[in-house]
Amino acid sequence: MGLIQIENMEFYSFHGHFREERIVGNKFLVNLTIEADMKAPASSDNLKDAVNYQHAYEIVKQQMEIKSYLLENIAGRILDALFSEMNGIQKATIKVSKLNPPMGGKIGSVSVTMSR
Repeated sequence: MGLIQIENMEFYSFHGHFREERIVGNKFLVNLTIEADMKAPASSDNLKDAVNYQHAYEIVKQQMEIKSYLLENIAGRILDALFSEMNGIQKATIKVSKLNPPMGGKIGSVSVTMSR
């Protein structure tokens, strides 16, 4: 068993509860951890035996382009897409962070983390 971690993927997206957030947009950071059996690719050195993390990134990117009101919805959609489009994932954890959220004070980020 092993972990693939894609960290600090940065996106400018148009997610949020407030109408202004969906018009102006904001920066988001996404971290993904995939748990998979890595025995075969460690031995074969062949991408066809591995969980392709380039494909995982493309899935995250596609989902970040779809407007959502809630971070929970984004995280859930990413997990759904990962498990439906990829093989070999035993467990995945996604963390979606909105930088400088409009909450009435100085806040670095707000995040949602979900696992499946």
